[in-house]
Amino acid sequence: LRRFYPNKFPIEAITVKLGFEGMDFSRIKTLCEELDVPYTIIDTEIANVIFDIRKEENPCSLCARMRRGLLNSTATELGCNKVALGHHADDLIETFFLSMCYESRLSTFAPVTYLSRSNITVIRPMLLVREKDIIKASRDLPIIHNPCPADKHTQREYVKDMLKNISRDVPKLHEKVLSAIIHPDRYHLF
Repeated sequence: LRRFYPNKFPIEAITVKLGFEGMDFSRIKTLCEELDVPYTIIDTEIANVIFDIRKEENPCSLCARMRRGLLNSTATELGCNKVALGHHADDLIETFFLSMCYESRLSTFAPVTYLSRSNITVIRPMLLVREKDIIKASRDLPIIHNPCPADKHTQREYVKDMLKNISRDVPKLHEKVLSAIIHPDRYHLF
C-alpha cells in the first residue's frame, strides 16, 4: 500500500511474544528488514500467567485482552496512532456467532474503532477478505506456528466447524452472513 497510496505513512511491525518456548521470529525479522519496516518484539509471560498461574479454562478472552493491551501501549510508545489487525471476514462472522451463542447478543467488531484511552485507531484492512484467500496469498510469507495448547480446542473452533457444516446445506453461507452483518437495515429486530 505504501508503494502506491498517495498519502505517505510510516509502518512499524510489532509481535507480542506470548512466552511459549521455541518460537523463532527471525524469518519475520528478515522480511521486515527487506521491506524496510522497523520490527519490535515484545517479550511477555502471558502463556505462564494464563496456563500456569491462573489456569484459565477459557484462556482466549484474557489472552486477547492482554495481547491487545500490550500491542496498543507499545504502538503508542512508538508514536503510532493506528494499529492494523489481521481480522478477516471469517473472523467477523465467527465473532458474530460467538456473541450470539455465548453472550446472548448480536455483536461483532467494526472495521475501524477509535480507542480514546490510548488514542489509537484500530483498523482491520482485511475484514472483507475470506480466510482461505489470505492463506492462498500468503504461501510465500513466513508463517509462525501457534503452539498454544488451546489452539483448535476453543469455542471459536467449534463455531468455525459449525459454520462449515451449515455451509454444506446453505450455499454461499459466509457471503450471506457477511451481507447481513454489513447491510444498512440490520437493525430490524424485535
